[in-house]
Amino acid sequence: MSHDPTLITILFADLSGFTALTEMHGDQDAAEVAARFYDLAQAALTSDARLVKTIGDAVMIAADQPASAVSTALQLVAAVQVEPGFPSVRAGLHLGPCVERSGDYFGATVNLAARVTAYARSGQILCTEAVADVIRDLSTVTLRPAGAQHFKNVTQLITLFEIQDPHRPTASEDFDPVCRMQLDPEHAPARLPFGERMFYFCSFNCAQKFARDPEVFIKT
Repeated sequence: MSHDPTLITILFADLSGFTALTEMHGDQDAAEVAARFYDLAQAALTSDARLVKTIGDAVMIAADQPASAVSTALQLVAAVQVEPGFPSVRAGLHLGPCVERSGDYFGATVNLAARVTAYARSGQILCTEAVADVIRDLSTVTLRPAGAQHFKNVTQLITLFEIQDPHRPTASEDFDPVCRMQLDPEHAPARLPFGERMFYFCSFNCAQKFARDPEVFIKT
């Protein structure tokens, strides 16, 4: 049976450093974080946005209207930002033709949305120009140019934009460098200086692992 492609906005969001969190805190804690992330994603859905599936520590969301996907992404990032003991989240969006089968979506649009997500930094929401062109007049978002990038198996250069909520502060950049958990520095159980910077940790185990080889955990 043939299925005609339909223009859909695809949103992926995943937890940064989930593998490191699993290694440091164990499978049980990681499973609880993943389950909670699913609940937060469900609660963040707006208008016609729908949760398509989960893939490990990632969620895939589809929406007929780009504004719905963008609103969902902003709400999800904001919810994770204040969730205790959580790693940070990153998200990516692309708008284009998709093939729908049994509630799932397939095609180059899905693949590009996933690659944009993987390129995003912790706490960042990135979108392609296809999404930006549709939402740039929305008063609820701020768009900032994020450069252009070549992605694997994508022939053209992809222009990216960062989506921000002008009414919310940007995500904190304070996190445990070992397990990538977001932290409040004032209440971090451990801290260690290295170079000209102070690093904060969710536990003494993470601090000890960092102390053995700090440069492994510091991204330049």
